[in-house]
Amino acid sequence: MKISARNQLAGTILEIHKGATTSHVIIEVHGAKIFASVTNEAVDELGLAVGKKATAIIKASDVMVGVA
Repeated sequence: MKISARNQLAGTILEIHKGATTSHVIIEVHGAKIFASVTNEAVDELGLAVGKKATAIIKASDVMVGVA
């Protein structure tokens, strides 16, 4: 598969928390945790499971940074 997004972070699924309609998926990438919200349907269709390899693909035009 080819896609235009350049920010592709390959890792391993650490956790999946299913809600009523949305799942929160945590992917570990070199010790860092990437959090994603996807539909429950997407989790099922992609066969996402803890321990499975997955890629976080980030496509955004803005990045916000905040400090205290």
